[in-house]
Amino acid sequence: MKRCLAALALPGIFLTACNADSVASSESDAITIGSQDYYSNEIIAEIYAQALEEGGFSIERDYRTGQREVYLPEIERGAIDLIPEYSGALLQHYEPDTTARESQDVYEALAQAVPGDMQVLDQAAATDQDAFVVRGDDPARAIGDLAGRENLKLGANSEIEKRPFGPKQLKEVYGVDVEFTPIEDSGGPLTVKALQAGDVDVANIYTASPALEDGQLRALEDPKNLIISSHVVPLATKDLDPKAVEILNDVNARLDQATLLKLNSQSVNEQKNAETIAKEWLASR
Repeated sequence: MKRCLAALALPGIFLTACNADSVASSESDAITIGSQDYYSNEIIAEIYAQALEEGGFSIERDYRTGQREVYLPEIERGAIDLIPEYSGALLQHYEPDTTARESQDVYEALAQAVPGDMQVLDQAAATDQDAFVVRGDDPARAIGDLAGRENLKLGANSEIEKRPFGPKQLKEVYGVDVEFTPIEDSGGPLTVKALQAGDVDVANIYTASPALEDGQLRALEDPKNLIISSHVVPLATKDLDPKAVEILNDVNARLDQATLLKLNSQSVNEQKNAETIAKEWLASR
């Protein structure tokens, strides 16, 4: 178990947050935080890191460690103690055939699915998941509102035709017929540009894309849960210090969708680094 290395200072209070033997710093006492090879995930990891440092914990950063096939074994062997994850995507990693789709159902299933030496902490309100997105002036508010429209063009990676929320499922679940236009950048700038220009009418873009921050594009509601819910959630070792768990849960309680969009926009549009973005956000709380 990782131990706190200093006393925790709170306004008007001075609490001893460590055992006597944890005052001396050593690498073995540090909490090692990883991140996916994804800028938004690194921002969240850095927020966790700085919040824990404020709480008196020693932190080692091991960012951009790759994707799940790389970092999950690292967590299992104890080389990484904590990493930001996404509830639906992680559940599908452990249970590819899961039928859970709604937020709480996914979270509860994930808590049961992770290996016994791991735990998921409280999930944030913020999501980073697939969505169907329209222009801000489109009257549609939910996916089903698109039903009955003619010549509706969908822009997305070609692989969406094999996904459980592809054109076929749009028709089956919501009665929405689309003409598919492949755009091979995973909801990135090319997809955004095509939607803004009117080359497509709806696009598959992630809910945390900074392109959604200013309201010119809008993610459609999915009341029938065609797409699995995927909230930001910390994945941690089971022996993570309870005080660290408390700090992380507090951070996630404040991480809503508008906040995540703003943080991501600061990275993409303002070119701020993760350290600066995290520091400024934590200072503003």
